[in-house]
Amino acid sequence: MYWEKCSSSNQFDNGSVRFSVFSQDQCARVFRAILEVLERTGARIYNEEALELLRNAGCRIDGERVWIPSRLVEKAIESAPSRLALADRNGKRRLFLEGRNTYFGPGPTNPNFIDLDSGERRKVTKQDVRNVARLVDALPSLDFCMSLACISDVTPVLADVHEVQAMLENTSKPIVSWAFNLNNNASIVALCEAAAGGAALLRDNPFFVLYTEPATPLKHPKESLDKLLFMAEKELPVIYTPGVQGNATAPSSLAGVIVMAASDCLAGLVIHQLKNPGAPFIAGGVTTNMDMRTMIHCYASSPDFCLMHAGYSELVQYLGLPMFSTAGASDSKALDMQTAIEYSLSIYTAALSGANLVHDVGFLESGMSASLQGLVMGDEIISYVRKMIAGIRVDDETLAVDVIDAVGPGGHFLQEDHTYRNFKTAFWLPRLMNREQYPAWEAGGRLTYDQRLTEKTRQLLAEHQPESLDHSIVSEFQKIIDMAEGGRVA
Repeated sequence: MYWEKCSSSNQFDNGSVRFSVFSQDQCARVFRAILEVLERTGARIYNEEALELLRNAGCRIDGERVWIPSRLVEKAIESAPSRLALADRNGKRRLFLEGRNTYFGPGPTNPNFIDLDSGERRKVTKQDVRNVARLVDALPSLDFCMSLACISDVTPVLADVHEVQAMLENTSKPIVSWAFNLNNNASIVALCEAAAGGAALLRDNPFFVLYTEPATPLKHPKESLDKLLFMAEKELPVIYTPGVQGNATAPSSLAGVIVMAASDCLAGLVIHQLKNPGAPFIAGGVTTNMDMRTMIHCYASSPDFCLMHAGYSELVQYLGLPMFSTAGASDSKALDMQTAIEYSLSIYTAALSGANLVHDVGFLESGMSASLQGLVMGDEIISYVRKMIAGIRVDDETLAVDVIDAVGPGGHFLQEDHTYRNFKTAFWLPRLMNREQYPAWEAGGRLTYDQRLTEKTRQLLAEHQPESLDHSIVSEFQKIIDMAEGGRVA
């Protein structure tokens, strides 16, 4: 069954540091609640092709209202792949979305940037997306790229297509992107097929994942499902991730938010697998709550955010599906101490939970602004966290009993071969956090962490050169963009 596809539970596998929010029994109970919602309450489906697929599969339908039997949900979980490999732009498989492997990257869709030079909040430009992609390409702990943006200085209805072009031309790492509609989705896939060298090569070693959302609670718009069905037909990976808010679009309880998010996600999975059984699907959901004092959704500025995402990740692992989650985001309006706290705790709990693709590193202001320096800070936090969750290796080399005996009482280990073999890897080394003594720090200009972040960001943008694409591919990109500008699809 679907639960047999999961890796072993935390209680039995101590290969790394981790924690549990749910027991296996609790996962089973949450899943039964989801099945009950879909079977008893159902959902509204505003897409004729999806309705026809559901009708032919035996669902009870009244207009747009559909009640989904448990057997269809279970069958969809069974047919969906339990793992997914994402390649880089050159077709080399890099990210393995399986078990508890965790990979981090930025998020999408925010309309504002904190300007690197002035520090002021302004509208996003296409150059910002180029800079995001170049930083992601340079930063070793960021594994995939999203745009951090909704571009303001291009044709508005094609901002998503321009974002993908800017990312493809400035990083070879895997890309996750949104699409405004089916035509733009097709144009984006055409860009990626051009970069890959053809549709079959992209399908076999995909470096592009589409991110699309229902309109929670229990509403699935035509355009969301158009894109979901298109990606299923193409056999390219798609994330179907509702954005739910406790107190508003989900119940006022942590478990209720997870049930709501997973119900919407799994309704999408049923439709996706009815279209093309075995097509790659990534489960997900941005689980937040509305602060009833401000009516703003809490984006990482609460333990509830971390708990809900961790619990949801465990549920998806129980079902044996790849998981898309959220961390490295902040409700703060500036890259300040609040941001550092929220980035650190959300990244740590996301890694502990074993979510596979974790997005939104670099977000500020509840996803309304972003910061290039935030990407650089997030990269160092991820490196720190990965060292923590790797745990402690215990073998003859690390126990070092013979070395301790050779040095003996009162000796030192500075000249031991064991030290030379291990000192570069045994202990974590920061890239920006300062360990100098006060006089050295003072002589270096008394730079604070945020000043070093800005300096490092400028240095990376000035010096890092991503692997370039062949000129013929760049020219093909422009043809696809020009066709989209003319209202046509490549």
